Amino acid sequence: MAASPVRWKRWGLRVLAALAVVLLIAAALATFTVRQSFPQVNGEIKLPGLDNEATVYRDANGIPQIYADTPGDLFQAQGYVHAQDRFWQMDVNRHTTAGRLAEMFGPGQVDTDAWLRTMGWRRVAEQEYDLLAADTQANLDSYADGVNAYLKGKEGGEVSLEYAVLGLTGSGPGPIEEWTAVDSLAWLKAMAWDLRGNMSDEIDRAGLLSRGLSREQVEELYPDYPEDEHAPIVPGGSVEDGEFVPGSAADGAADAPAPDAGGAATDSGTGGGTKGPGDQGGTADKSDEDGEPDKDDKADRGEQADKHDKGDDARAPLPPRAAGAAVGAVGEGLADLPASLGEASPDLGSNSWVVSGEHTESGGPLLANDPHLGPAIPSVWYQTGLHCTTVDESCPYDVSGYTFPGLPGVVIGRNADVAWGFTNLGPDVTDLYLERIEGDSAVVDGEKEPLETRTETIEVAGEDPVEITVRSTRHGPLMSDAALGGDLRRFGAKANVDGKGAQVDTARDAHYGVSLAWTALEPGRTADAVFRLNRATGYADFRAAARTFEVPAQNLVYADTDGSIAYQAPGRIPVRAKGDGRWPAPGWDSDYDWDGFIPFKELPAVRDPERGYIVTANQAAVGADYPHMLTSDWDYGYRSQRIDDLLADAIADGPVTVADMGRIQMDNANAGARALVPHLLDTPVGDRLGGRVAEARDLLADWDFRQDAGSAPAAFYNATWRHLLPLLFDELGENTSMDGSSRGFLVVAGLLEDPDSPWWDGAEASGPDHVLALAMERAAEELAEEHGGDPADWRWGELHTFTPTHQTLGTSGIGPVEWLFNGDTVPSAGGSSTVNATGWKVDKGYEVDWVPSMRMVLDLGEPADSRWVDLTGASGHAFHPAYGDQTELWQRGATLPMPFGRASVRAAAEDELTLHP
Repeated sequence: MAASPVRWKRWGLRVLAALAVVLLIAAALATFTVRQSFPQVNGEIKLPGLDNEATVYRDANGIPQIYADTPGDLFQAQGYVHAQDRFWQMDVNRHTTAGRLAEMFGPGQVDTDAWLRTMGWRRVAEQEYDLLAADTQANLDSYADGVNAYLKGKEGGEVSLEYAVLGLTGSGPGPIEEWTAVDSLAWLKAMAWDLRGNMSDEIDRAGLLSRGLSREQVEELYPDYPEDEHAPIVPGGSVEDGEFVPGSAADGAADAPAPDAGGAATDSGTGGGTKGPGDQGGTADKSDEDGEPDKDDKADRGEQADKHDKGDDARAPLPPRAAGAAVGAVGEGLADLPASLGEASPDLGSNSWVVSGEHTESGGPLLANDPHLGPAIPSVWYQTGLHCTTVDESCPYDVSGYTFPGLPGVVIGRNADVAWGFTNLGPDVTDLYLERIEGDSAVVDGEKEPLETRTETIEVAGEDPVEITVRSTRHGPLMSDAALGGDLRRFGAKANVDGKGAQVDTARDAHYGVSLAWTALEPGRTADAVFRLNRATGYADFRAAARTFEVPAQNLVYADTDGSIAYQAPGRIPVRAKGDGRWPAPGWDSDYDWDGFIPFKELPAVRDPERGYIVTANQAAVGADYPHMLTSDWDYGYRSQRIDDLLADAIADGPVTVADMGRIQMDNANAGARALVPHLLDTPVGDRLGGRVAEARDLLADWDFRQDAGSAPAAFYNATWRHLLPLLFDELGENTSMDGSSRGFLVVAGLLEDPDSPWWDGAEASGPDHVLALAMERAAEELAEEHGGDPADWRWGELHTFTPTHQTLGTSGIGPVEWLFNGDTVPSAGGSSTVNATGWKVDKGYEVDWVPSMRMVLDLGEPADSRWVDLTGASGHAFHPAYGDQTELWQRGATLPMPFGRASVRAAAEDELTLHP
C-alpha cells in the first residue's frame, strides 16, 4: 500500500529537520574548532613569573601596545602576546631553523631538513647565546617564559587551527614543546638566509659557463653598476686613517665611531686575520679592546683595493664547465627548498629613505621604510609597542614598530628619541668552494686536512628516523653531501680537475664536493643590536648598536628628535685575500680563503648630508673608489634613482609631508621601460593578428610609464617584456633566462644601442626589428586569448595578482585546506624594480612573488602623524577579524595611525587585558 502524500511530507520534514540538526551541530563544531584558539584580549589573566601587572592595549586592528614596570615583565608579556596571536608561525619557524620540518609534515621534508642540518643553523644559534650581553640573555629568557606560560596546559587545537587540521592526517606533530631562547636566536639565521646576498648570482654565472657561454658573454649579462646614472647611497667614499670618509663635502661626513654602550668599542668580526672562513672563531676579537684592526689585517685588506676590476686576477681559476656543473647542482638544490626559506629573487630588496627636518612640514625628520618579502599570511611582521611604565635606567624601553614573532624586541621602528629602518645591503657574504676530497680529507696546498664530521638524526612523522652524516672543510659544510645536493656526488666521480684548477685526464682517485662559506654560520651578536637600537637615545647609541649588527649585513637609516639623519652599513663582510667572490673558488688553494672582515669603522656611513636626505634601495652603497669589495651584484638602481628624483621634487615643492612620503612608496613608474618603448614604437609590425599588434603597440605612444592596476599599456608592455627576454637570450635555456628586474633593464638598454650584437641573433628571430616585433606579436596573442580581443580592455592588475599564501598549508594542494588559510587573490599595481615593488618572474608568469611586506612613515617632529600598515594583519588565526584586515588598506596604499605615547595608545584602544603575577 502506497504511503499517502501527507505521510511522505511528514517524513520529508523529519529528514530535513534531522539534516538541519546535523548541519547545525557540524557548524557549531566547526565554529568551536576555529574559534577555540582565538586569544583573550579583555579582562584579566594570571601570568606566573611577572613581578608586577602588565597591561596590553589593542586597537581596532588588534595591534597590541604593552606596558610593564620592568624589562623582565615587558618581554615576558611580549612572549605571551606573540604566542596568543602567532604561535603556529613561531613553531614552524623553529622547526625550520632546526631542520625538523619532517617531524611536522612527514617524509616529504626530509631533504629540506638534511639541507638545513648540513648548514647547522640551530647549532650556530646555540653557540650565540653565551656570546650575548647579560641583559640580552635575560630578555630572551623572559620572552620564552611568557611563551611557555601561554602554552601551559593547552592542546594543539587550542593554540591554533593548523594543529587541528594537521592532526586529521593521523601522523601530525606531537605535543608542543616549550619555547627556548635559542628558538628565538635561530630565527635570525632564517632572515640572514633570506638576505644572503649574491649566492644565486654566483651559481647562475657558473651555470652559464657550463652551457658553453664564454666568460666574456657572462660578464655582458652582469654589467658594472651605472654609477653616473644611478647614484650610490654614499657617492664616492674612501678610507683614511682607518675611517670611512664620504666622497665629498656635499655628502656630509661620518662621525667618529662611538664607544659601545655595553663596554669597549669592537670592530665587527675583524677576526684577527685568521685564514679560512670555517676557522674565524665567530664574532669580533673581544681581546681587541681598542676596536682597532690588527696591523696584519690592514695589510691583507690592502690587497683588495683592485677587486672592483673584473680582470683575470679576480677570476676563479676553475675550468668553466666543471665549475658550472658542480655549482649548478647546488642551484637545483636551492630551487627545491620551500619558498618559506627565502626563495632567491632578483626583486628581493627594500626601500628606505630619510629626510631632514629642514625640508619637512613638522620640522622633524621623516623616515620611510618598506622591506620586500614574499606575500605570506600571516605576515612575517607583527606590529607591537613595548613600553616601560616609567622609562629610566632600570627600564629603558619605550619603543613601537615591527617585530618578528618568536623574537623579543622591535626590529624596525622608533622610540621617544630615535627611529631606524632597514634595507638589504646585499654584500657578498657567501662563497662556494670546489673541494678536492680524498677519503676523509680535503686537499689544501697539497696537504690533506681531515674533514670534520657529525651525525644528525632526522625524525619523520609516521615513519622511521633518517640518519645523515654532515662533513665540513675549513671553508664550511659540504653542501654536496646533503640530499638536495645529490647531483654533486655524481659530479664528483667525474671531475677532471687538478690542484691548480686545470683540466687533466688523471687524478681519478679524487672526488670533488662543494662547500659553503657564509658569515651566518659563525656565531654573532646581532641579538644584542636589536635591544641596543630599541633603547638608543641618540646617534652614538645608534652607532654602538650597529657595531654588533653582524648578520645579515644591512643598510641602516636613522633619524632623531634632535634633527639629525644618518646612514650606516653594518655587518660582517669578508675580506678575500685572492679572488672577488663572483665565481666559485678553488678550495685546495688557501690563497682564496677569507682573511678576516672589513672593520666597522671602514664601512660606508654618512651623517647629515648637505642635500638633506638619504636613499637606500639596494643600489650600490658606495662609489667605485671605495677600496673594499662589498659586492658587484647590486640592484642596478632604477628604483633608488626614482625615489631620489621624487624626493628632490618633493623638497623643491616643499615642505615635505608624511602624505608625500606615502605617495612615493606607492609610485608605480617603470623606469626601465623608458629605454625600450621608443624602439617598440619604431618597430614595424604590419597587419599581424588582424592589426591587433599595431593597435596594442600604439597604446604605448601616450603611456606615462606608470603601472597602475587598471593600465592597458602596462599590461601590453610587461607581456612584451616577458616574451622578449627568452627570444633575446635563447642561449640561456628555459629556466635561466635573463631576469625581469633591474639587471635585465640595464642589459637590454645596452643591447638596444648595439643592434649588431650577437645576442640579437636567435633561433626564432634575428635582428632587433624581428625580435621586437615577434615579442609584441606573442604578447598580443597571449593577452587576446586570456583577456579579450580589444587591447584597450587589457588591465595590468588582472595579470599581476597576488594571493597572501599560508607559509605551510597554503600550498598543500588540498583545495579546502588552502581555502581555510590563504587570503583572497587581489589585483596589484607596480612591478619589478618599481618603487611599489611587486615582483614577478618572467619564466613563471605575471603573478606577484615579492611585495612591500609592510609600509611605515615616521614623523620625528609630530609623532601623532606617523603611519604604518602590514601586508595582512596582527592575527595568525584563520577567520579572526585581524587575520587579513590590513590587506585591502595595503593594496590601495592606505595606512593606519601609529600612536605613540600612552595617552594616544589608550585613546585608540578597543581592548584592554591585564596580566597579573
